Amino acid sequence: MQNFENFLLQNLPTSKSIHPTYEKALQEMLIAGGKRFRPALLLGVVRSYNPLLEEGAMHAAYAIEMLHTYSLIHDDLPAMDNSPLRRGNPTLHIAFDEVTAILVGDALNTYSFEFLSDAPFSDYTKVKLIKELAANGGLNGMVLGQAIDCYFENKPLKIEDIKVLHTNKTAKLIAASLKMGAVIVGREELGEKLYDFGIKLGLLFQIQDDILDVTQSSEEAGKLTNNDEEKNSFVTILGLEEAMREANALAEELTSELNSFDENLQDELSPLLTQYINRHRT
Repeated sequence: MQNFENFLLQNLPTSKSIHPTYEKALQEMLIAGGKRFRPALLLGVVRSYNPLLEEGAMHAAYAIEMLHTYSLIHDDLPAMDNSPLRRGNPTLHIAFDEVTAILVGDALNTYSFEFLSDAPFSDYTKVKLIKELAANGGLNGMVLGQAIDCYFENKPLKIEDIKVLHTNKTAKLIAASLKMGAVIVGREELGEKLYDFGIKLGLLFQIQDDILDVTQSSEEAGKLTNNDEEKNSFVTILGLEEAMREANALAEELTSELNSFDENLQDELSPLLTQYINRHRT
């Protein structure tokens, strides 16, 4: 992912502003790093079928990372999770102030689409990518998941409803990353298959995060842990042991599906996904 990191650093959002800290705050969370999981999925699909498109695909990968980063900034706000730590650094409302954090999140949200609109693809492809990102990150995707999560805090849900919550909050943006890679290389039928795979992967990702929340320290996780007692997490509702069983079952299913992909796609995605599919077991 070094090429992506270089691309990101060369294309950090800038502002012609008299504000003394706005531009620094805009860049802070992006520079802080993170897993870069969603960009890696998209770029892996593109490399599998047309490596020559990888440079252009950086625009889409970066757009996803900016949208994801905005969601983390807002998720950490006092009105939501009130978290002081993210990616091993103070959250923006701690490092700057709450107003700055809100506005930086807003800016990264909208700028992700502006940046994607400048990608070196046909207008048809750009519209498909923008629609996919908006649909999965917006009112019937990640934002809906956040709304359900916040509304039902302190109100335990059934496990089926928790899966709906986290399908929207976490899984859809992961699934969109895979599908957008397929759109870029002109394999839209494959994109639907990858999207379904990505939904399962996203649910596993969330169950793992819930497990790690109670088994890791804040220093190990790079964010505040043991902070989900009032949330509808898989561990809160199922207990740690049952959540581990759910994670193991999903991990086995995803491993089997991954092994059914064609050789090029397996070669690109397996090193990344094998690591993440099994991270709750380490």
